[in-house]
Amino acid sequence: MPEVPDLEAIRKFFNKNIVGTTVQEVELNIPIVVRIPREDFVCLLTDNTFGEVQRHGKFLLFTLASGHILVVNPMLTGRFSYVEQPARKQARTCFVLKLANGHELRYADQRVMGRIYVVEAGQLSTVPQFAEIGPDILSPELTESVFRERIRRYTGQIKSILVNHKFVGGIGNAYSDEILWEAGIHPYRKRTQLSDQEIGKLYLASGTVLRWAEEIVAAKMTENLDYAEWRDHLKVHRRGGLDCQRCGAKISEITAGNRITSFCRHCQP
Repeated sequence: MPEVPDLEAIRKFFNKNIVGTTVQEVELNIPIVVRIPREDFVCLLTDNTFGEVQRHGKFLLFTLASGHILVVNPMLTGRFSYVEQPARKQARTCFVLKLANGHELRYADQRVMGRIYVVEAGQLSTVPQFAEIGPDILSPELTESVFRERIRRYTGQIKSILVNHKFVGGIGNAYSDEILWEAGIHPYRKRTQLSDQEIGKLYLASGTVLRWAEEIVAAKMTENLDYAEWRDHLKVHRRGGLDCQRCGAKISEITAGNRITSFCRHCQP
């Protein structure tokens, strides 16, 4: 699943390459991912021009000259590509936007789980789940005091809180493991068991890990947005049985509820 480092790198890529570019033609191949009528989707995007691309949580927001916003929630397997015409399409390419600069912006989704919307500016709250999202994890408005105030509302296991979009937006399974490893906190501890000092470490680790990872992911993207779910740089997630890079102990890995959790029992007591 794309998480904040992936989506931030994609956002910056698009801001470099498509701002001011007009959509000349719209090809909609798998309409089920688009949550407005086909005719409206084609009509609203054709001859429209891209403005700045923004992000909130795991949603990408493509602003348009008409005042509308193309909202993309890629879910588990949604992937973008930016290619010169007429490059071969990936399997399950849901839509293609043919641009005036000779490129195509494509969206493919192997499990067809993503959701696409086009709404007027100021109507983002009508997009399912959008209004529920807490402050974005990288927002300047999410100060440590705000983070502390929000986390006090939850009493469950700390990893489950981190991935809850109602707490903060943007943290997923992989990077929650990385944040907890960086902070030295066991993923199954209850929030009520954490000290004030540990909450502070968690806040600092969140920003440190996500910004570090975003720079690495962005550097790997080619001019064609050759995006894959890069995870080789991660220090603990999906490294079960390998040595912890901090203490040398073996990393533990537990699968529960279709979620893999990786952690070091020595570093994260």
